[in-house]
Amino acid sequence: MQRDHDDPAVAIRIVDAGSPDGPIRVVLSGNLPFVEISGCVERVGGSVEETHGRLLVSAVPGPLMEALGERLDRRLSLRLIDSLTEALASWTEGAPDLMLRDGRLLSTGSRTLIQGVLNVTPDSFSDGGTHLGTDGDLTPAIEAGRALAAAGADLIDVGGESTRPGSASVSPEEELARTVPVVQALAEDGIVVSIDTTKAAVARAAVDAGAAIVNDVSAGSLDEELYPTVAELGVPYVLMHMQGIPRTMQQHPTYDDVVGEVYDHLAVELDRLESAGVACDQVIVDPGIGFGKTVEHNLSLLRHLREITSLGRPVLVGASRKTFIGKLTGVSDPADRLEGSLAVAALAVGAGARIVRVHDVRETVRVIAVADAIVHGTMERR
Repeated sequence: MQRDHDDPAVAIRIVDAGSPDGPIRVVLSGNLPFVEISGCVERVGGSVEETHGRLLVSAVPGPLMEALGERLDRRLSLRLIDSLTEALASWTEGAPDLMLRDGRLLSTGSRTLIQGVLNVTPDSFSDGGTHLGTDGDLTPAIEAGRALAAAGADLIDVGGESTRPGSASVSPEEELARTVPVVQALAEDGIVVSIDTTKAAVARAAVDAGAAIVNDVSAGSLDEELYPTVAELGVPYVLMHMQGIPRTMQQHPTYDDVVGEVYDHLAVELDRLESAGVACDQVIVDPGIGFGKTVEHNLSLLRHLREITSLGRPVLVGASRKTFIGKLTGVSDPADRLEGSLAVAALAVGAGARIVRVHDVRETVRVIAVADAIVHGTMERR
């Protein structure tokens, strides 16, 4: 929904919505008059509880929206009613498809897409150095990307800077040298490529070389030019939550309410993107598994993943081979965390994820084929 920037900020997260005529459970957050809203809820026989600075409301949506319209300021009531209507539609109808700049369609509305990981770095946590040849030869990376596509990846995520915990940033020049030739070669093959970067200059060069999507772990926080650049480029954008920066994010990650805080952050950034000129129908959201989160935080986000769909955008989950899986399974080598990674991917599909970012494409393709058939009734071979 396009909104006036003077409209009151609000985030609405569906916790549970059963039958269309039954009560729903929803969390409201933002700069809101909680007392007045609570009065509206109680007037229609619902219940309300304030928790972590948010309102947890249980009520039948029709009467609730009618009460909000009658008793609140008109601008606020319209904002709440529109946001609640959109969140409910997203919960029940699922994610929309994504249109690429060249007119190709990413069918996130009908099936789960697989994003293959291709790190052209010496130090990524799982595959660092794997795809770099001697003297900077990028042929191994290009061939690895082609192999991921042949194995069934719908898109390939090319990254030239490690974002593992404790990693240091690299210069734009180094990142460009690692990624642009790989992006160009894969794009020329007709492969959909996303560029994994936090830098506007790298995003621009990669898109000029054929990248179709910008995947940013920082939500624009590490380069103030990134949002305007994405708006100018007119490509889909992956908006991810991260607490801190890669070098320090895992030192002391702390939340009062990890699901609420991650959700609200994504909602605020969607508004910021819209203000910068990025169409919200071009945005993918990612809760940022492993980015400034403990094992418990990651599990809570995955457990409540369906709630993230209230934002109305395709949800991407990138949990493949991550440390929390190793801790749960007792597997220290990231390359041996296949089973745990597959479990997360399948459960994520059941919870509403529309894109899974993975290292082990061939095995994930088979798992997702079954998960999609069970959850969505989609029986489409790749």
